[in-house]
Amino acid sequence: MKIKVIFFAFLVCTTTFAQNNWTTLFERSGFTSTSDYNETMNYFKRLDEASDYADLFGFGRSPQGRDLNCLLVTKEDKSSIEQRIADGKKPLDKATVLIINGIHSGEIEGKDASMILLREILISKEKEYLLDSINLLVVPIFNVDGHERKSKYNRINQNGPEEMGWRTTAQNYNLNRDWMKADSPEMQSMLLLTSTWNPDFIIDTHTTDGADYQYSVTYQVERFSNIDSQIGTWLSEKFVPYLESKVTETGFLIFPYVSIKNWSQGLDSGVTDWASSPRLSTGYFALRNRPSLLVETHMIKPYKERVFATKAVLETTLEFLKNNLSELISLNQNSDKNSVTDFYYDKNYLPIKFDLSDKFDEVLFKGFEYKKEQSEISGTEKIVYTNVQKEFKVKYYRDVFPTDSIQLPDYYIIPAEWSALVDRMAFHGIKYFKSDYDTTVEVERYRFHNVKYANNSYEGRQRVSFDVEKYKEEVNLPAGSFIVPTNQRTIRIIAHLLEPKCEDSFIQWGFMNQIFEQKEYFENYVMEKIAENMINENPELKKEFEKKLAEDESFRKNPYERLNFFYKKSPYWDKQLNIYPVMRFMLK
Repeated sequence: MKIKVIFFAFLVCTTTFAQNNWTTLFERSGFTSTSDYNETMNYFKRLDEASDYADLFGFGRSPQGRDLNCLLVTKEDKSSIEQRIADGKKPLDKATVLIINGIHSGEIEGKDASMILLREILISKEKEYLLDSINLLVVPIFNVDGHERKSKYNRINQNGPEEMGWRTTAQNYNLNRDWMKADSPEMQSMLLLTSTWNPDFIIDTHTTDGADYQYSVTYQVERFSNIDSQIGTWLSEKFVPYLESKVTETGFLIFPYVSIKNWSQGLDSGVTDWASSPRLSTGYFALRNRPSLLVETHMIKPYKERVFATKAVLETTLEFLKNNLSELISLNQNSDKNSVTDFYYDKNYLPIKFDLSDKFDEVLFKGFEYKKEQSEISGTEKIVYTNVQKEFKVKYYRDVFPTDSIQLPDYYIIPAEWSALVDRMAFHGIKYFKSDYDTTVEVERYRFHNVKYANNSYEGRQRVSFDVEKYKEEVNLPAGSFIVPTNQRTIRIIAHLLEPKCEDSFIQWGFMNQIFEQKEYFENYVMEKIAENMINENPELKKEFEKKLAEDESFRKNPYERLNFFYKKSPYWDKQLNIYPVMRFMLK
């Protein structure tokens, strides 16, 4: 009996030591700190070494030379997964879920929540059953360089951890504005990872900025016409009620991620929903025909509460996906097919811009009492929150409708000299080919008017706006031109990159600003002679000139513009100025 007692005590001590050996820095610190890059990656390497179900692999390098790592967690044989990816086949009995942590590395709850959840899946095994139907891809830290720019003072609005990372990368890119243009090497690597694995569901973890309220965590899913309608309905009517119910049962208050309609008026003005721009993660994955979840814990809540609220959301989501696996797989497959059918074969118009109507519902919102006072510092009225909990009846504006749409061509044609665009599109998994011979075809083209550059640089680029005129032209296409068929699952991304009216198009991001720059000019004394000859040879042109003189005083008083009037109509004018080099081609 004594031997049995000693042996039992030994087992308890051994088990306790093993569990403690997997305790994270977050837990050891009393839930106030987060591990640095090296300690984080060591933890994930240990998970890899300790479990046959875990495989840590690199998918890129940061500008400062740190590895971008992802942990694959699966019960499948990894070589068979690799072969299946190479063959372009996906299983019907498994869903691949991608969890992205630290895209804004000061908002790092998702990393600590993932470490604990993975321990419960791989080490203590109480949640190992999730792997029966789910393959997990977990990115511990996306913005690895920003993660190491840690300080107590990086996020003025945030309550812990003791030290936190920086929002942007070492090159000062905000990765959650870079999904479409993909300027950063980190995003280029992420897009290749995404295009390779084509995950079925994506979770992006964050911490809010904004108003104060009682909710520990908020969330956002795309449910408007920027995503396949069946997926949007499934998220709204099935996933969201489950998420809210189960997370609430775990003890955390949860609400949709909303914005105050008018910040100066506070909650009195109501709260709003929106369709996310594709430069953001959820908006981007909507274009990829995939459901995604944005997790936003509340910045002022204690770090411990935020981490475990994130963990509750992760667990709840994985449970839901496990229980609705076949439906998820079917929805994604249909969405890929529907996009091609709707916008390629049927030529339906693709919504590209959205607005919010004046319609609203009244909902109960768990906030804090607040008052408005005159500020001696800012010189205006300020909002002062109290600690008194209050349930507000607020207006919830969530009637989002499209304000603009486009009909897509069968092909886009990109001249060989603009191969940089094609290289960037390849990160998104967009397929293209090169023409083999010279040919003459009729295409649709765009001409720009009223071109205006933004006053300030944004995300490293000088954005541009313009008015667009479409016209047809017969052009000679040389061999080597890039042909991008729209008959592919990435059709929505193709459109948003190449259609000038789309706010995340290459042209609006400033990839092609040189097409707006005039390179040849006239000397006044030379143009004077040419203008005289043009007037003498063309009486209608003379009438047009005299009419403009009579009606436009600024033109009349500007000698250069008077001469430029003739220069623009002369054979010397640059016919390619303000012409979009990317062409649209429709099959007859």
